[in-house]
Amino acid sequence: MKRVMKEFFFQHDIMIVFGVFILFIIILKMQLFTGVAILSCLAGIVFYTINEYITHRFLFHMKPPKNPFLLKMLKRLHYDHHVYPDDLKLLFLPVWYSMTGFAIYLFILYGLTSNITITFSFGIGMIIMLLVYEWKHYIAHRPIRPLTGFGRWLKKQHILHHYKNENYWFGVSNPVYDFLFGTYKNGKDVELSRTARNLEKEKDKKVVR
Repeated sequence: MKRVMKEFFFQHDIMIVFGVFILFIIILKMQLFTGVAILSCLAGIVFYTINEYITHRFLFHMKPPKNPFLLKMLKRLHYDHHVYPDDLKLLFLPVWYSMTGFAIYLFILYGLTSNITITFSFGIGMIIMLLVYEWKHYIAHRPIRPLTGFGRWLKKQHILHHYKNENYWFGVSNPVYDFLFGTYKNGKDVELSRTARNLEKEKDKKVVR
């Protein structure tokens, strides 16, 4: 377990995200324990779970764009991860993507509320769920047996997404939205997809790292 924790937390993207998390806590100090901060943090957690599902299903699995820059970006964000699902360098969301998204969301939220406590507490909630997402994703692709039955079940669903059919089981940190929107299926009832390992349907397999 020590090796696993070290491998996970010493990924540079994780270290930067965790650093931002600590910075937000320092900025808020005791305000973090107020009712409005706690509610905002919970809202950030819920928002991230929704964003996780929508992004995975509709952005990461979109039809390959013809624009070379956008295609290169999506290859790094997700396409190449389906080609090489256990490659550690392709496993984590790049910090330039996650932190840019967070900055945009928090900028919009501050514009709506003009409240630092709400904004940064919401950001803390999002970061908590991002770290949960990254941990669940890491566990799903490493030779690690989750400690709980739910964890083992969740890992199985993600493996089905990669090796059975890419059109189902989009939830990584949780399965709630798969159940809500019909993308959860019993693996035995789903046909094997020929494109689960090739979202681009291209011959060129040059990997963007």
